[in-house]
Amino acid sequence: MKFNLALAGIFGVAAIGALSWNLLAQDPTSSVWDGVYTQAQADRGQAIYKSSCASCHGDQLAGGETAPPLVGGTFLSNWDGLTVGQLFERTRTGMPPAAPAKVTRAAKLDTVAYILSFNRFPPGDQELPQQTAMMNTIKIEAERPKK
Repeated sequence: MKFNLALAGIFGVAAIGALSWNLLAQDPTSSVWDGVYTQAQADRGQAIYKSSCASCHGDQLAGGETAPPLVGGTFLSNWDGLTVGQLFERTRTGMPPAAPAKVTRAAKLDTVAYILSFNRFPPGDQELPQQTAMMNTIKIEAERPKK
């Protein structure tokens, strides 16, 4: 009986893991060109960026001695084909490098919206979703796709 219960638990955990992996690995269904953040969200992110990010990445997001650019060709070529969720997770888990927990998840979400805005991706009517799995459905595309 205990063996059957343990076996059922193992299969349950495996099934949940597979489902989570499918959600994270799903093909992006929208693009940064679809207006995936609001201008108000980007404006909030600008203030956060200036206080928490600009000292390393620069006022114009062009990067510095130890920090990569967050705008322009190098940034776009590095992130082209990846997702907003991946960009957010990189920001969430590693920025600022000395104290990632210093900036809240919501503030980092707004900062990602500011980065998208600074890269001239258009704003829309909805803020970036708070769930990383949902952001993983938004593809970063360096060039506007042809319709």
